[in-house]
Amino acid sequence: MDWQRLLVSYAVGFVLLNVLLGLMAYMTWFERRVLARMQHRVGPNRTGPFGLLQPIADGVKLLAKEDIVPANADRLVFLVAPLLSFALAPLGAAVIPFGETLHLFGLEIPLLVADINVAVLYVLALGSIGVYGIILGGYASGNRYSLLGALRSTAQVISYELVLGLSLVGVFILAGSLSLQDILREQQRALVIGSLTLPNWYILSQPLAFALFLIAAVAETNRAPFDLPEAETELVAGYFTEYSGFRFSFYFLAEYINMIVVSLLAATLFLGGIDGPFVDGVWWLALKALFFLFFYVWLRATLPRFRYDQLMGLAWKVLLPLALLNIGLTGLVRLWGIGAL
Repeated sequence: MDWQRLLVSYAVGFVLLNVLLGLMAYMTWFERRVLARMQHRVGPNRTGPFGLLQPIADGVKLLAKEDIVPANADRLVFLVAPLLSFALAPLGAAVIPFGETLHLFGLEIPLLVADINVAVLYVLALGSIGVYGIILGGYASGNRYSLLGALRSTAQVISYELVLGLSLVGVFILAGSLSLQDILREQQRALVIGSLTLPNWYILSQPLAFALFLIAAVAETNRAPFDLPEAETELVAGYFTEYSGFRFSFYFLAEYINMIVVSLLAATLFLGGIDGPFVDGVWWLALKALFFLFFYVWLRATLPRFRYDQLMGLAWKVLLPLALLNIGLTGLVRLWGIGAL
């Protein structure tokens, strides 16, 4: 019945949301521990075994801090802006397939919240809307430094969203669909080349698209070395300069949720998602996403921040032409029936 299907979708969405919020909290612990190891430090290890209770302690501390609103701020927009970024961040995970249908208590439980035939466009659209939280937060603060950070974010997101979307066109051409379910099914088919059998993961047939997606995704989530919107060395923490307490943490936590969603998306689009040796399952998707999350932290520990002219030049002079070249080559290969690029 339709109402049963609706209730199942709500239940799956509720579980997924809570799992994402838990992962978001412990992503902060993971990043601090990995950075500490890379930089020969200790990292959080006092609050609970191995510091595992540190995210809970941080949450209590942020809740106890005073929430200050500047006198010159647009109060309503100032209060709503971080909530906009935080609320939109987990919605992208609703279209990611986490496995096959699960049979439980006589019910068929699909391991995704919504199967949309334009799922990838839905995720990209959410990213476009989410940046309004940054823009409005910088504008409403009544602070020139915050406004400069918001303007930087606008230019950066427009530039790298274009690259992000175009980098996936080759995948759409090969899969013949924008549905993540269809893209996943195409990658689950074995690729036979002579006597050699390989997985049909798009990282093998679209390596250039994968590299472009990875670079653009890091920039889209405002992570080092593309964290120019906050650029604390030049802009006194950029768009969230005037935010304090738990309201500041909404921006901080939205960034980590976006990292998790992008990692799940990259694993599904290029590494076969739940596809893996022996038995397909959500653990393969989790391991692949964990690899991307580790890559995020590794970049932060390794690379210095770009200058702003380098950031924009990389997008428009290097990445965009390469994305168009990849689309052209993939289209020609598809047209001539040569096989996968």
